[in-house]
Amino acid sequence: MLKDITLGQFFPGNTIVHRLDPRTKLMAVILYIVALFNAKSPLTYAIVAAVLAVCIVASRVPMKSLTRGLKPVYVIVAFTAVMNIFFTGGTAVGEGWLLGHITYEGLTAAIYMVLRIVMLIMGTFLLTYTTSPIALTDGLENLLGPLKKLHLPVHELAMMMSIALRFIPTLIEETDKIMSAQKARGADFESGNIFQRAKALVPILVPLFISAFRRADELATAMECRCYHGGQGRTALHVLRYQAADFVVLAAFVALAAGLIVLKHMGI
Repeated sequence: MLKDITLGQFFPGNTIVHRLDPRTKLMAVILYIVALFNAKSPLTYAIVAAVLAVCIVASRVPMKSLTRGLKPVYVIVAFTAVMNIFFTGGTAVGEGWLLGHITYEGLTAAIYMVLRIVMLIMGTFLLTYTTSPIALTDGLENLLGPLKKLHLPVHELAMMMSIALRFIPTLIEETDKIMSAQKARGADFESGNIFQRAKALVPILVPLFISAFRRADELATAMECRCYHGGQGRTALHVLRYQAADFVVLAAFVALAAGLIVLKHMGI
């Protein structure tokens, strides 16, 4: 299960999606989420799914990697679907205790909710898969630049978010190593009910926290040795510049979000 968590990983490439400005990809993801949450019918969901499919094909990210990243949230998706099926009012699909509590409206809401969660996760994962942590930090800092006038530590916030995202795969790998070492010493994490399994995972937390603090201390030392003192007066090796492809992509996603908002108000 731990190896299925792919959030924060970066797949190097030279596709059009990889070459896009990180600011463009960040804004495109925001517009994609706006469009997704305004989808209310099979037509609008099909439009969003088609856009996502085009982005996946253009990025050349393996579909297996995207679907593998969904495994840790299968339980949440299933729980959400069940809640929508049984607790949405409407016309019952049949008679009896079970069918009487299931409505056509609940089934429709469950399908839409599952599609929304899946496409939301795949779309946001595609951002981290095609954008390096350094580029993501630069793009986020640039977009939040106007907040510097309010004396907010924009650079530090962007750096903190990027480091947190980058450390997710590292901590997952560390957890897997700790579990393998404890299994070699006779620990059992797979037998028993869910509560017994959760209790068996408690001994992992102490070495994991120690390892995380050690890595954080090493990172802080390395940054200090490189004379890092925050964003004040810093320059960039690669200056971000928009290209023609960035404007085309932004215009397409603005049209997507605006179009779905209009279709929603039209009842389509």
